[in-house]
Amino acid sequence: MGTRITALPVGEIRPGDHAAFPFATAAEQAQVIGPFLRDGLAARQKVIYVGERGHRGLPGLGDPADADRLVRTGQLRVIPSGVVWLSQGRFDPDRMFAVIGREVTEAAEQGYPAVRLTADMSWALRRPGAYPLMLACEARFAQAIAAETAVMAICQLDRSRCPAEQVRALTGTHRLRVTANPVFDDGVLRITRSHAPDGLRLAGELDTARQEPLLTALTSIGGATADAHLDFAEVRFLDLGILSLLVTYALRTSPGRRLVLDNLPPDVAGLIQTLGWRHLPGLARGRSRLP
Repeated sequence: MGTRITALPVGEIRPGDHAAFPFATAAEQAQVIGPFLRDGLAARQKVIYVGERGHRGLPGLGDPADADRLVRTGQLRVIPSGVVWLSQGRFDPDRMFAVIGREVTEAAEQGYPAVRLTADMSWALRRPGAYPLMLACEARFAQAIAAETAVMAICQLDRSRCPAEQVRALTGTHRLRVTANPVFDDGVLRITRSHAPDGLRLAGELDTARQEPLLTALTSIGGATADAHLDFAEVRFLDLGILSLLVTYALRTSPGRRLVLDNLPPDVAGLIQTLGWRHLPGLARGRSRLP
């Protein structure tokens, strides 16, 4: 607890990594867990999923017929949550370690070069007395994963099904928090899809030379009527011409839909405040950047 958490794109996860993934929507879950599963299967790694879904309903996996084949070959192993976590209806950490340990050992005996393990922990948290036990065993689990140089793990938490304080505490026991892969990254600007609120996270330098990837990313959000949020918290430079581009884009999308600008750099936020938001139709002020 209290350790600084590093955000890591899911495509960069490696053996020995133990990451938290608090998600808000099914789309967000599929955007992160889908690549985690698919990358492992493409690399001929063992993939283990613990949750309430059958193998045909795994987030972002794709073709159900392909999932059938992978289960038959044994490369994909889907284990019901209760089998891993419950003993006489209660959360049992010892049972969890025994079941997962057996699966990892079996994967090594089968010759798999690495194991990808992910579990949706939201279900277990609803069991009586599970939360304090789960919180206590996370450190033990982190040590076990770190010692297993061929294992990488993602602990999923559905924020809509768990109390916020529990999500924060359980996420805080991890050194890593896994995020979606960027939709654009050229070393200067990185754009990542975000959810709840729906939109984009921007990082780096946003200049006029990068208008095209920004427009492409905005278009990928879709034509929903809800507002789209753009998070500028990690933007080091923002060309003011980008604001004109955003106004043009906003006015061409669905009537009444706005682009909400969150965490603007202080100098840009101050300039807009002086000019007045009324001069930027289709744009709206969002959350303020923390000092």
